[in-house]
Amino acid sequence: ENREDMLSSKTNRLTEALEEANKLFSGVSRAREAALDAQFLVLASNLGKEKASELHSEMTAFDSLVFAEDLLTFMGINRIEGEGDDSDSEEASGGFLPHNAWDKLGAEAEKYFRRAPCFHYMLGSFKSDPPVPRQRIERQRKTTRGEIKQAMPAQLKKMEESHQEATEKEVERILGLLQTHFKNDPDTPISFFDLVIDPNSFARTVENIFHVSFIIRDGFARIKLDDDKLPMIEPTKDNERKENDHDAAARNQVVLSLNHQEWK
Repeated sequence: ENREDMLSSKTNRLTEALEEANKLFSGVSRAREAALDAQFLVLASNLGKEKASELHSEMTAFDSLVFAEDLLTFMGINRIEGEGDDSDSEEASGGFLPHNAWDKLGAEAEKYFRRAPCFHYMLGSFKSDPPVPRQRIERQRKTTRGEIKQAMPAQLKKMEESHQEATEKEVERILGLLQTHFKNDPDTPISFFDLVIDPNSFARTVENIFHVSFIIRDGFARIKLDDDKLPMIEPTKDNERKENDHDAAARNQVVLSLNHQEWK
């Protein structure tokens, strides 16, 4: 908005704007703010370039053509003789220059150099040797698919069998405890929670519920509610288990919710 005012050589508005931008940049914390700062920097650079181009300096601009003319004059070029003798070839006098022209220029330029220029090869300092051939590394042959199919299922089967055996043993142990209790005291029912809850381990409690679920599923025990609507568990007799096998559709599945607070 104040472009003309900032370009004026009588004001320092551009410098003041840059100083204010430096103060504001110290508090930049977001990408959008940094983008605005970069946009301002581009704008300020363009304004500074225009302002510098309008300044009037007393320095003489370098003109390459004028410098070449002065250099040729110093080397002793004779344009009059060259213009009058068009039939002579350039090889005779080196193209309008005397034979000692470059020697004269070199002697003058030598005064302004304290050391000789470094010598270097145009095609490199050393001869390049051919690249060393890489040794071919033979890759190991991949195992056939048949070997993979034979190895993996055997390993997985072994893991599944070990886990299944541990679960079956734990289920049989809990069922044995339940049956032993009822043999000793058949008139006293067992609370389901008293059977499965481990007061010292919530994880062990969950495992006990998981193992007891197999006993209920296979019909070796059943759950019923007492007068307080709390679950009680008791083993089933052989004749009852056979009836349950024939009437498998009458079984119900129950999802039990038990969090850590309820377990405590």
